Amino acid sequence: MILANLRERVTPSDVDLVLRVLEGSGHRYGRTSTDLVKSFDRLLDAKELPELLRCNPGLGEPTAALFIYVTVRHSLLAAGVDDRDLSDYLGALLFEFGVRDRAVRISWHDDAVYRYLTDIVADIQASDGRRAFLLRAHLGNFSLWLAGMYPDHIAARRDCRGGPGLSYYEGMGEHGFRSASDHRLARQLHLAGIYRAAADSFRALRVALNRLSDQLLFPHVHTPARLLRQVADGTGQ
Repeated sequence: MILANLRERVTPSDVDLVLRVLEGSGHRYGRTSTDLVKSFDRLLDAKELPELLRCNPGLGEPTAALFIYVTVRHSLLAAGVDDRDLSDYLGALLFEFGVRDRAVRISWHDDAVYRYLTDIVADIQASDGRRAFLLRAHLGNFSLWLAGMYPDHIAARRDCRGGPGLSYYEGMGEHGFRSASDHRLARQLHLAGIYRAAADSFRALRVALNRLSDQLLFPHVHTPARLLRQVADGTGQ
């Protein structure tokens, strides 16, 4: 189960690192616990923070939780999505799906492996209760993971094998999140609002994650398909 809890994994050393890199760039914030509680989200929203975390090795290294949250948060802000809870959720999604084969399972302890969206849909129709809920959420999560982080792979499969394009993943992902938001467990877990927001802004989330992937994971890819995507999305690099 992916929860909007990545900020909870930020460590005290992360807090100190954020303060030091921002103070080094001219910011001044109080260091009392009360000040930090009130202003930490504002600290994480500082425009220069992503670059400072990447380019200040002498001041220490951020944990994966801090780096991913800040990177996702600023990518979403650049795409016009100002929602801290949604940033927290997507950050947790990238944090967990980046480990081993978690992306193709609905939970760490589930034996079933899903490499195609159609397989998830087929199991949703054959499931009920908690498993049906997890499958709906996974349909949204996995669609966004693939379309957001690996758009070039999707384009290559479309061109070489006639696979579906990004609009297919957007439709499936939006459906997964919206159907998950209607489940009683989403309300009990305080995820209904996050799922609805993810469904409503799925394309913007996909574009934000594409920018993140293009810049940080695959910066040296220069293909006509990528250029056409960036032009269509209004994100030409």
